[in-house]
Amino acid sequence: MNNKLENSIGFILVLLILIFGGAVLGTQMLYFRLLAGIGLGYALTRGFMGFAGSVNRAYRTGSSKLMRILMAMFLGTAAISVAFLYGKDPTEFNLWVNPINFGLILGGIFFGFGMTFSSCCASGVLTDLVTGLPRALTTLVFFALGVFIGFPVQKTASWVTDSWFSSVTGEQLAGGVFLPDWFMWDGMSGYLGAVLLTALFAGAVALIAKKYEDKQKSSGKFSGVGSELNQEKELAKKPENLKLFSREMYEVIFVKPWQMSTGAIVIGGIFALLMGITKAGWGASTVYGFWFGKVLMLIGVSNPESLAAFTHYPASFFETGVLAHPVSVQNIGIILGTLIYLLLAGAFKPTFTEELKVKPVNLLFFAMGGLFMGFGTRLANGCNVGALYTPIANFSLSGWIFLAALTAGGILGNMIGRMTKASCVN
Repeated sequence: MNNKLENSIGFILVLLILIFGGAVLGTQMLYFRLLAGIGLGYALTRGFMGFAGSVNRAYRTGSSKLMRILMAMFLGTAAISVAFLYGKDPTEFNLWVNPINFGLILGGIFFGFGMTFSSCCASGVLTDLVTGLPRALTTLVFFALGVFIGFPVQKTASWVTDSWFSSVTGEQLAGGVFLPDWFMWDGMSGYLGAVLLTALFAGAVALIAKKYEDKQKSSGKFSGVGSELNQEKELAKKPENLKLFSREMYEVIFVKPWQMSTGAIVIGGIFALLMGITKAGWGASTVYGFWFGKVLMLIGVSNPESLAAFTHYPASFFETGVLAHPVSVQNIGIILGTLIYLLLAGAFKPTFTEELKVKPVNLLFFAMGGLFMGFGTRLANGCNVGALYTPIANFSLSGWIFLAALTAGGILGNMIGRMTKASCVN
């Protein structure tokens, strides 16, 4: 398949989504969720971004660039969130102010540990279905299993549901700490203090990450990330004879990789749209348990009532169609967004085939990674977006605690992975 054929298929796919997407999904909100997912998948892929790489890349290559970009994205998104929350009742929003407890810490460790073996996270596994099918599919199946068997623990275990301490607004939400509650005296309903504290946390993490990278460079242990080096190489190329209807212009618009900072800006913008339109942030992992339940129903081994009895979710949750569940549609959009970028860039075939051959033993590690991540999300009440990005953007203290636990789990997983030589660089 040549580049022009891939490009044509990519444009046809975009047109089909634009023309028929709304009619197939049936509601404007579901159509918006699809488009939001496509935007997220496109930005993650074209910007060479992924939450798992924040720890994996730093440990394995010494590069902390992604971690520092993520801190800027977290801070920027939190600042944007003030535009929606200021002067409003925060309980009118579906803010992810998660409980602070043992489940949050253990779940973060489990999630960080698992993502080292699968080299992806809850959102990354969707983009990787296009770029690394055997690894991502194995991870996704066991991720979904982990979420599913974790549902009853998430719903019934007090060490997952109850928070050690809460703030006033946090208590009205999920029981955690809503940072603006700590700064109600600041003249801006606490949001000025919350943004400044978020900046302090993000700046501290970025500073530690930069010092770590500098230390790796000075000791000769810095190797750099292949995808980041290729990204910088492509970005350094200056197009010649840039005309409106030329191949060079096409490559600038559709092919050339974005700076990671550009990807972060796009993702932050989509997050803002989600907050404004849905009054909620970005989530990804709960729907994997929903998908697992739907498969059990499809093969005839269960029904909505028995699934409800096991998971403690209502039967109506599993009766919802795959294309009627907002986050399910959004996750499908992430896969499509990745596919669209690779087709328009003419890079689908080499990218898709690059990881097709894997050793059977690696599949075992991918399965373990998925299971740890999936189960960890239920203990922490979210994943890399639902327990990390969205809570931080929603001014939840739990997001920063999850980051620390995820980092610890990622370091532990990479140490074990290095000993077994079974992990792959993300």
